[in-house]
Amino acid sequence: MFRRFRRPVPHVISLATAVLASALTIPVAARPLHGQEPPETGESREPKAELSALHDIVAAVSVSRVEADIRRLAGFGTRHTLSDTLSDTRGIGAARRWIKAEFDAISATCGGCLEVSYQTSLVMGAARIPDTTAVVNVLAIQRGTTDPGRYVVMSGDIDSRATGALDGVTDAPGANDNASGMAGVLEAARVLTQYEFNGSIIYAGLSGEEQGLFGGRHMARVALDEGWRLEAVLNNDMIGNIQGQNGVSDNTIARIFAEGTRADETEQVAARRRVTGGEVDSPSRNLARFVDRLVDGYVPNLDMMMVYRLDRFGRGGHHRPFNDVGFPAVRIMEANEDYRRQHQDIRVEDGVEYGDVIDEVEFDFAAKLTAVNAISLAAMAWAPAPPRNVAIQGAVRPSTTLRWDPVPSDHAPNLAGYRIYWRLTDAPQWQWSVFAGDVTEHTLENIVIDNYLFGVASVSEDGYESPVVFPWPIGAYEPLEWIARDRGN
Repeated sequence: MFRRFRRPVPHVISLATAVLASALTIPVAARPLHGQEPPETGESREPKAELSALHDIVAAVSVSRVEADIRRLAGFGTRHTLSDTLSDTRGIGAARRWIKAEFDAISATCGGCLEVSYQTSLVMGAARIPDTTAVVNVLAIQRGTTDPGRYVVMSGDIDSRATGALDGVTDAPGANDNASGMAGVLEAARVLTQYEFNGSIIYAGLSGEEQGLFGGRHMARVALDEGWRLEAVLNNDMIGNIQGQNGVSDNTIARIFAEGTRADETEQVAARRRVTGGEVDSPSRNLARFVDRLVDGYVPNLDMMMVYRLDRFGRGGHHRPFNDVGFPAVRIMEANEDYRRQHQDIRVEDGVEYGDVIDEVEFDFAAKLTAVNAISLAAMAWAPAPPRNVAIQGAVRPSTTLRWDPVPSDHAPNLAGYRIYWRLTDAPQWQWSVFAGDVTEHTLENIVIDNYLFGVASVSEDGYESPVVFPWPIGAYEPLEWIARDRGN
């Protein structure tokens, strides 16, 4: 069988680039790289690359496989956290064993490239878990070749629920919430295990979400305690519906929720942010911008709505526990929700149908959002790690200087250098950039620090970029308690 290992087809994730002219006095609007030579400026030339690999990944996502997995998961009747764990055909136990078997089968096709395991915690005395209950996640890790200790994560939820939060018996197929997200995780694993990456990818099925985010809490705590370098968590919760209860039907838009001010912010960091800005530049927010840019370039007929909010009003998802301890995490989901299809017993009431059943899932849309995740994971895992300790200076002078720590060469032998980004303070997306080369300091002449927001990304030789890092510590891609520990504070 043909395998696309070792060196993927060269590609680029920069959707637009900008360079500084020799006498630049204002930012130059971003423009496509391909077919154009940048003016001679004395700057290092940025990597030239093609676009094919990410397009190939999008094309490889199978609607039929996503549909089959959603149907299989819904077919367990209920996947409630308190449901049967012994049956082979019904309940949360059968569902998680099937998910593990699927990961094992995927691993077998790639020569054992996945490390598949259960991750278990015991929960008791919670409002929705009154008795001692095992909350079991299923993890599959695809190890990176040069930087295996750096992780990007795609997660979906295993569990479902009916109207009663403690009802582990009533049918709760959870076809959209959240068989769709879990099926997307499995399909992303099938597609991406055909490649090798520099960083590691974790495909995660998390449990206990409906009872209080317990699976995510446990995984986030393990990651924090064991020092995992989690660059990104893409949580997928309901990716298979296009028809809103408000009558809107649209298969061309999806949402990505991302917190603004980071949850682990200290008083000292808050004081710094008040002066320097950064309210909309947490690592999670810049992760959302990264996904949004990729979608614009590689996923046809889809626009990502960036929502400047942790989650929907009164709701929660499994990205939140990672945010709580300082890791970048976002929620990817449909833009149009039908609340009659969520957390409801299957029934007809006054002529209105309730229940999260298979007939209401749009499999094409679920596959499209699966592709969003797959290219985001691939792009980050192929790119070098984001730079650390990004610092900025420029007070009372007509230029801005950024400095950063280099990405270790043994982690990123494919490093080409670093790209500086900037935008107006009220702009949602990065507007201008310049490739600085393999350096750890760069000055933007005649770009006044007071007028813009700035960041730095790492760039590989074949054009992959990390998410942009806003200056430290507000934008750091690591928990702030780690930074305080390393600095002896």
